[in-house]
Amino acid sequence: MTRAAIFPVIIAGSLALITAVVGGTITVLDGWYYSLQQPEWAPPDYAFGIIWTAVFAMIALAGLLAWQKAPTRRDAEIAIGLFALNGFLNLGWSFVFFRMQRPDLAFYELILLWLSILALIIFCGRFSKGAAALLLPYIIWVTIAGALNWQIVQLNGPFV
Repeated sequence: MTRAAIFPVIIAGSLALITAVVGGTITVLDGWYYSLQQPEWAPPDYAFGIIWTAVFAMIALAGLLAWQKAPTRRDAEIAIGLFALNGFLNLGWSFVFFRMQRPDLAFYELILLWLSILALIIFCGRFSKGAAALLLPYIIWVTIAGALNWQIVQLNGPFV
């Protein structure tokens, strides 16, 4: 593999890793979190790290594929912008839910996150079916997380 080919891999991987690490530092499992009633079907805490690690790896690969397969520089720039927006929204959900302790507001932020994933799938799918396919587990997981978030709001609200 040439240097020119390795650079995008390093960038995509680094950005996914940075987003995951920042998200991990925002996510605080403390007394407040453990006091929340969880639905019976909630995954165990350890599953979240495993799932998010796999999802972030697929996001990085999807970003790399989208960038490589983009037919124009403008398409590549739009894809990068959509991935950046998505990363911001991903971190935003963690901040609102865990740091602000507002699962109710986090649910609405999660809707924006979900829509950003859908936009990525549709946009990237125009020129990279592989990138779109790699994003499918992400939207499925965020859909499950959304249902979990909604159930937490229903079981514990109102939040102020």
